[in-house]
Amino acid sequence: MTGKRKVVVIGGGVIGLCSAYYLWKDGDDVTIIEKREIGSGSSGENAGFISPSHFIPLSSPGVITQGLKWMFNPESPFYIKPRFDIELLSWLWKFRAATNERQMRTAMTLLRDLTQASLRLSEEMVITERLECGLQKRGLLMLFNTDRGRQTNTHEAELAHELGIDARILSRIDLQRLEPGATFLAMGGIYFPGDAHVSPTAFVSALASFLQAKGVLIQTETDMLGFESVDSHIENVWTSHGVMEADAYVLAAGSWSPRLLEDLGIQLPLQPGKGYSVTIPNPSVKLTIPAILTEARVALTPLDGTLRLAGTMELAGLDESINMRRVKAIVKAVPRYIEGFDPDSVDCSTPWEGLRPCTPDGLPYIGRFRNYRNLIAATGHAMVGMTLASITGKLVADLVAERPSTIDITPLNPDRYL
Repeated sequence: MTGKRKVVVIGGGVIGLCSAYYLWKDGDDVTIIEKREIGSGSSGENAGFISPSHFIPLSSPGVITQGLKWMFNPESPFYIKPRFDIELLSWLWKFRAATNERQMRTAMTLLRDLTQASLRLSEEMVITERLECGLQKRGLLMLFNTDRGRQTNTHEAELAHELGIDARILSRIDLQRLEPGATFLAMGGIYFPGDAHVSPTAFVSALASFLQAKGVLIQTETDMLGFESVDSHIENVWTSHGVMEADAYVLAAGSWSPRLLEDLGIQLPLQPGKGYSVTIPNPSVKLTIPAILTEARVALTPLDGTLRLAGTMELAGLDESINMRRVKAIVKAVPRYIEGFDPDSVDCSTPWEGLRPCTPDGLPYIGRFRNYRNLIAATGHAMVGMTLASITGKLVADLVAERPSTIDITPLNPDRYL
């Protein structure tokens, strides 16, 4: 495509907004359609990590064995809602096939390149456009309190070193020196100094306001009803606010993406993975560096005087109900790692939940669909949506402009399971 292009971005989460940003930078005429409010899905009150340390895909060796152990614990970090669902069974079969050492290492190299590029782009965007979102580059701690956790984290540090990622093994004393405001019960941890974090709500809000001020049209409360195509070309999209025509369409609808593709006859293997968060005002534990509690799979993020706790992975379909027992399990995990945290004092009455779009191999879908060349996928980012948002937006803009990208995205092909 040459000249000014008209592009419709379907989805107003962080992936859709970053796609719109880089399309706007290219001079394109951009419209975002969002079925609810901007950032109302999994881009809302998540942990806010922008983490080059997240280079290991979800489908790594050993994850199935661990998942089976967790399955029958109602407070475990992982849960699959019992149901007969052909799409879920197919996804699980593909997930199983991806949990091997060879595929993991191939994915690790790509995720390293994507996450590091995304952090650079995020910093550049925030500084250049003066986005008030609390971006801080203070690193990330992985805390462990069992021998198994130590082995897991040590192995992860070794893999990081192989990829050239700085990862430092810390004792409890080292943790105390690094974070003197907290008293650690954890046996030790791994410190990734290259990680950053933001307030995801503030980032999404600031970027949306910036884009609107620059002429990007954002239509909220707009349902996507279907595509109209002619000879493998998307002619327009039907929405609850009328028909929209464009030169290119970007599918950034997260966990709802497969449904939107049904009338095109495209099956996109993707399962919603529900997560929760609770944000504590004036916390008793004063962290300055975000942390992940390894065994509990709980993230802790200090955000402007608050502490956000986030975790769990529930494969329950497009079910947005809240399981309070699992929410409380997130809070109950913290005292095992940090002294002085009282879970009973935390108000869990209004938790946040979001459905993270998970692919079988742990890699997002970014690329053109083979049968519809002006339809571009930008979905399937699971728990690294905030981390990969900026690079995804840049790659989407490259695809629309038909220019080569600096990263080979062939493994991210949305048709890879056909």
